[in-house]
Amino acid sequence: MGNPSAEDTAIISETELRGIVARILERNGCRSEVAGILAANCVGAERDGSVSHGLFRVEGYIASLRSGWVDGTAVPVLEDKAPGCLAVDAKNGFTQIALDLARGEFTARIRQNGIALLLIRNSHHLAALWPDVEPFAEEGLIALSMINSMTCSVPQGAKKPVFGTNPFALAAPAGKEGMLVFDMATTTTAHGDVQVARREGHMLPPGTGVDRDGNPTGDPAKILDGGALVPFGGHKGSLISLMVELLCAGLGGGHFSWEFDWSGHPGAATPHTGQIFIGIDPSKAGGLPFGMRAETLVEKLREAGLSHLPGRRRHDLRAARAGQVPVAAARLAHLRDLAEGRAG
Repeated sequence: MGNPSAEDTAIISETELRGIVARILERNGCRSEVAGILAANCVGAERDGSVSHGLFRVEGYIASLRSGWVDGTAVPVLEDKAPGCLAVDAKNGFTQIALDLARGEFTARIRQNGIALLLIRNSHHLAALWPDVEPFAEEGLIALSMINSMTCSVPQGAKKPVFGTNPFALAAPAGKEGMLVFDMATTTTAHGDVQVARREGHMLPPGTGVDRDGNPTGDPAKILDGGALVPFGGHKGSLISLMVELLCAGLGGGHFSWEFDWSGHPGAATPHTGQIFIGIDPSKAGGLPFGMRAETLVEKLREAGLSHLPGRRRHDLRAARAGQVPVAAARLAHLRDLAEGRAG
């Protein structure tokens, strides 16, 4: 389902919806802390209009948990590698829980050193990246994150998929402008958007991916059923995707996108890979305050005619909805049934 029409839409508070999703996840094997963090992530994305990473992901979480592919009770372990480097073994759990464990110490290391690195391995992620980096910008820090995923993208010049969608995200404080934040896959579109397109029965732009024979296609069914996505920008996007693989798996210790086998876990949907974060304290850089420089950049962009700043649509929608989330009535009813054990 995409954005529901007014006739079939229910309006529910963000708090209540989080509670429903958390109960679903607890019923399917998550301890309460894990369920709460994942629910906040899903509902926050739905609230901000990122439907391909919002409630749409709940069934993927359920399938991965029920199949035994991911451990919803895992307790991550924080490791001190160097003054400017922390690592977390997520113990086959979710990345967001590993990040939650490390966030306080990671922030302290950023402020102490001016820059710090956080490496997360043995982890699963099935969500947008911008919720991972935005909290750092809210504290006046710059955060860059990247994560690799399951093999679903054919590198430029290759014949078979090797890379994942391999997204990366940046959030930076921007003075009176709030923050600048973007989150983008290195493929022509996010894998979740392809799944949504197939569910809703509409085509994607021609050349979004290839079919099982390597022919360009915009048919989401052909992309998902034996085909693959392709990198944005040809070899340029392909090389950025390579960078993400190299840093998340080669440096961070996660699996490369092809290095895990979930064939024994039917329905599993969460890639078992790795994620890294680079945090920067701009106050340590000297010169004019970073926020002022960011404001100058934004002013120049507006003078050039740019009206859409990165991350602004989500933030505007968040403010307009004021803690209320529109959800397709049928979907909300199904979520309530799942939460109460009335649906399988």
